[in-house]
Amino acid sequence: MTALLLPAAVVGLNAFAALLVLARAPLYRTRLYRPMLLNIGLSLAPAVVLLLVLAGLVAVAVAAPSTVLLWTVVLIGGAAWLLLLPNSAYLITELNMSHRRGTESVPLWYDIVLTLSLALSGVMNTVLNVYVVQAIYVLIAHPNTSRPLAGADSWVLAGVVLLLVTFGMYLGRYIRFNSWDIAHPASFARKLGTYFREPGHARDALGFCLTHTILLALVYLIVTGVPDALLGG
Repeated sequence: MTALLLPAAVVGLNAFAALLVLARAPLYRTRLYRPMLLNIGLSLAPAVVLLLVLAGLVAVAVAAPSTVLLWTVVLIGGAAWLLLLPNSAYLITELNMSHRRGTESVPLWYDIVLTLSLALSGVMNTVLNVYVVQAIYVLIAHPNTSRPLAGADSWVLAGVVLLLVTFGMYLGRYIRFNSWDIAHPASFARKLGTYFREPGHARDALGFCLTHTILLALVYLIVTGVPDALLGG
């Protein structure tokens, strides 16, 4: 029962954020800000991919056990998951309240709760995704350990993933890249090189990634590391 509390709470947070977005228009006679709903859907996409990967691993293990097939599912599914994962934490950027217009009668307190709910749902979506992948890694790398999260290697993996997530957030917010732009590697590399040749862009990216990675890492430790340490005595 306890193991279900975190995913249930994360689902509830996403639902609450979506409800606030949908209710905003009829309550205050303004437009529905559809990009927020799209971003919520994109934030949930990595979890869907992760579930499909887990289902694929189970199907291969049951129907046709094969190390090659298992690694194929892991590598392809893992790459798709990692490319989509920045969409989860990207909801943090809704805190800029770019949706507000001076002509609207929406109270500031409503939009504060709305954007904070969106940001928190994005953070928690990211945390849950990374935690599941960390657990899968531990099951594969250390199947017989009594304390699955005691090893440093799985935490290094989690930290690297969080760093990549924040870099993906930066690319999406400031260069306007989407996950699927990687399908055109030549164009992707050209735009990336052009952007970072501009003075100050590399410094800004470093600051963005550093601060956002620290934020996500601290939340991740609070949600996963502290309970593990307490349970481990």
